[in-house]
Amino acid sequence: MIRVAIGDDHQLFAQGLGDALNSQPDMRVVVMATDGKSLLEKLAAQPADVVLVDLDMPGMNGIEVLGRLPRSDRALVVSMHADPATADAVKRAGAGGFFSKGTSLVDLAAGIRALSGGTRLISLGSDELATVLRTHASPVLDDGAASLTEREKEILTLLAKGVSSTEDLAERLFISQKTVKNHLASIFDKLAVSDRTQAAIEAIRLGLTKAK
Repeated sequence: MIRVAIGDDHQLFAQGLGDALNSQPDMRVVVMATDGKSLLEKLAAQPADVVLVDLDMPGMNGIEVLGRLPRSDRALVVSMHADPATADAVKRAGAGGFFSKGTSLVDLAAGIRALSGGTRLISLGSDELATVLRTHASPVLDDGAASLTEREKEILTLLAKGVSSTEDLAERLFISQKTVKNHLASIFDKLAVSDRTQAAIEAIRLGLTKAK
């Protein structure tokens, strides 16, 4: 799971971006801040794998924030200013990438994946960048979620539909209650959750449940 932080003083934009990124199966927004100072303070308490930084923020602008991040190369500047001079300033500040606010969600999500994997986007030419973004266009599930068996996905689908008792699950799947409990224990471990409700919510978010 890629942990993402967002620093942007436009709350509606930030909230919309956060919701969009949280809809990606392999991402979770863990920090939201409306100014540079609070962004750095929140990151000290809750680290993120990739930090999205706006340039125009009150108190401390995006360039100043980049200078204080432990890993500015894992920061992606998302700004309405896309002129060459601004891009050069962002590059000199050590950012890992620079996208305009008009960038599509698909490309932004791909950029976040690439950056979290160690690819510095800001130094790439347009053709190279396009290739990298295509390569990282699809979500990559954590090993645990990716290793769920078909039977475990069937159980998750039933949980998502409100079938939660061990007896009902066993009856629907024609297996023993003991087998259901074993599958549930495996699911909890793979999804890093502690109960059936959390498992169902996480499975829906990850797109693992089967629509029938």
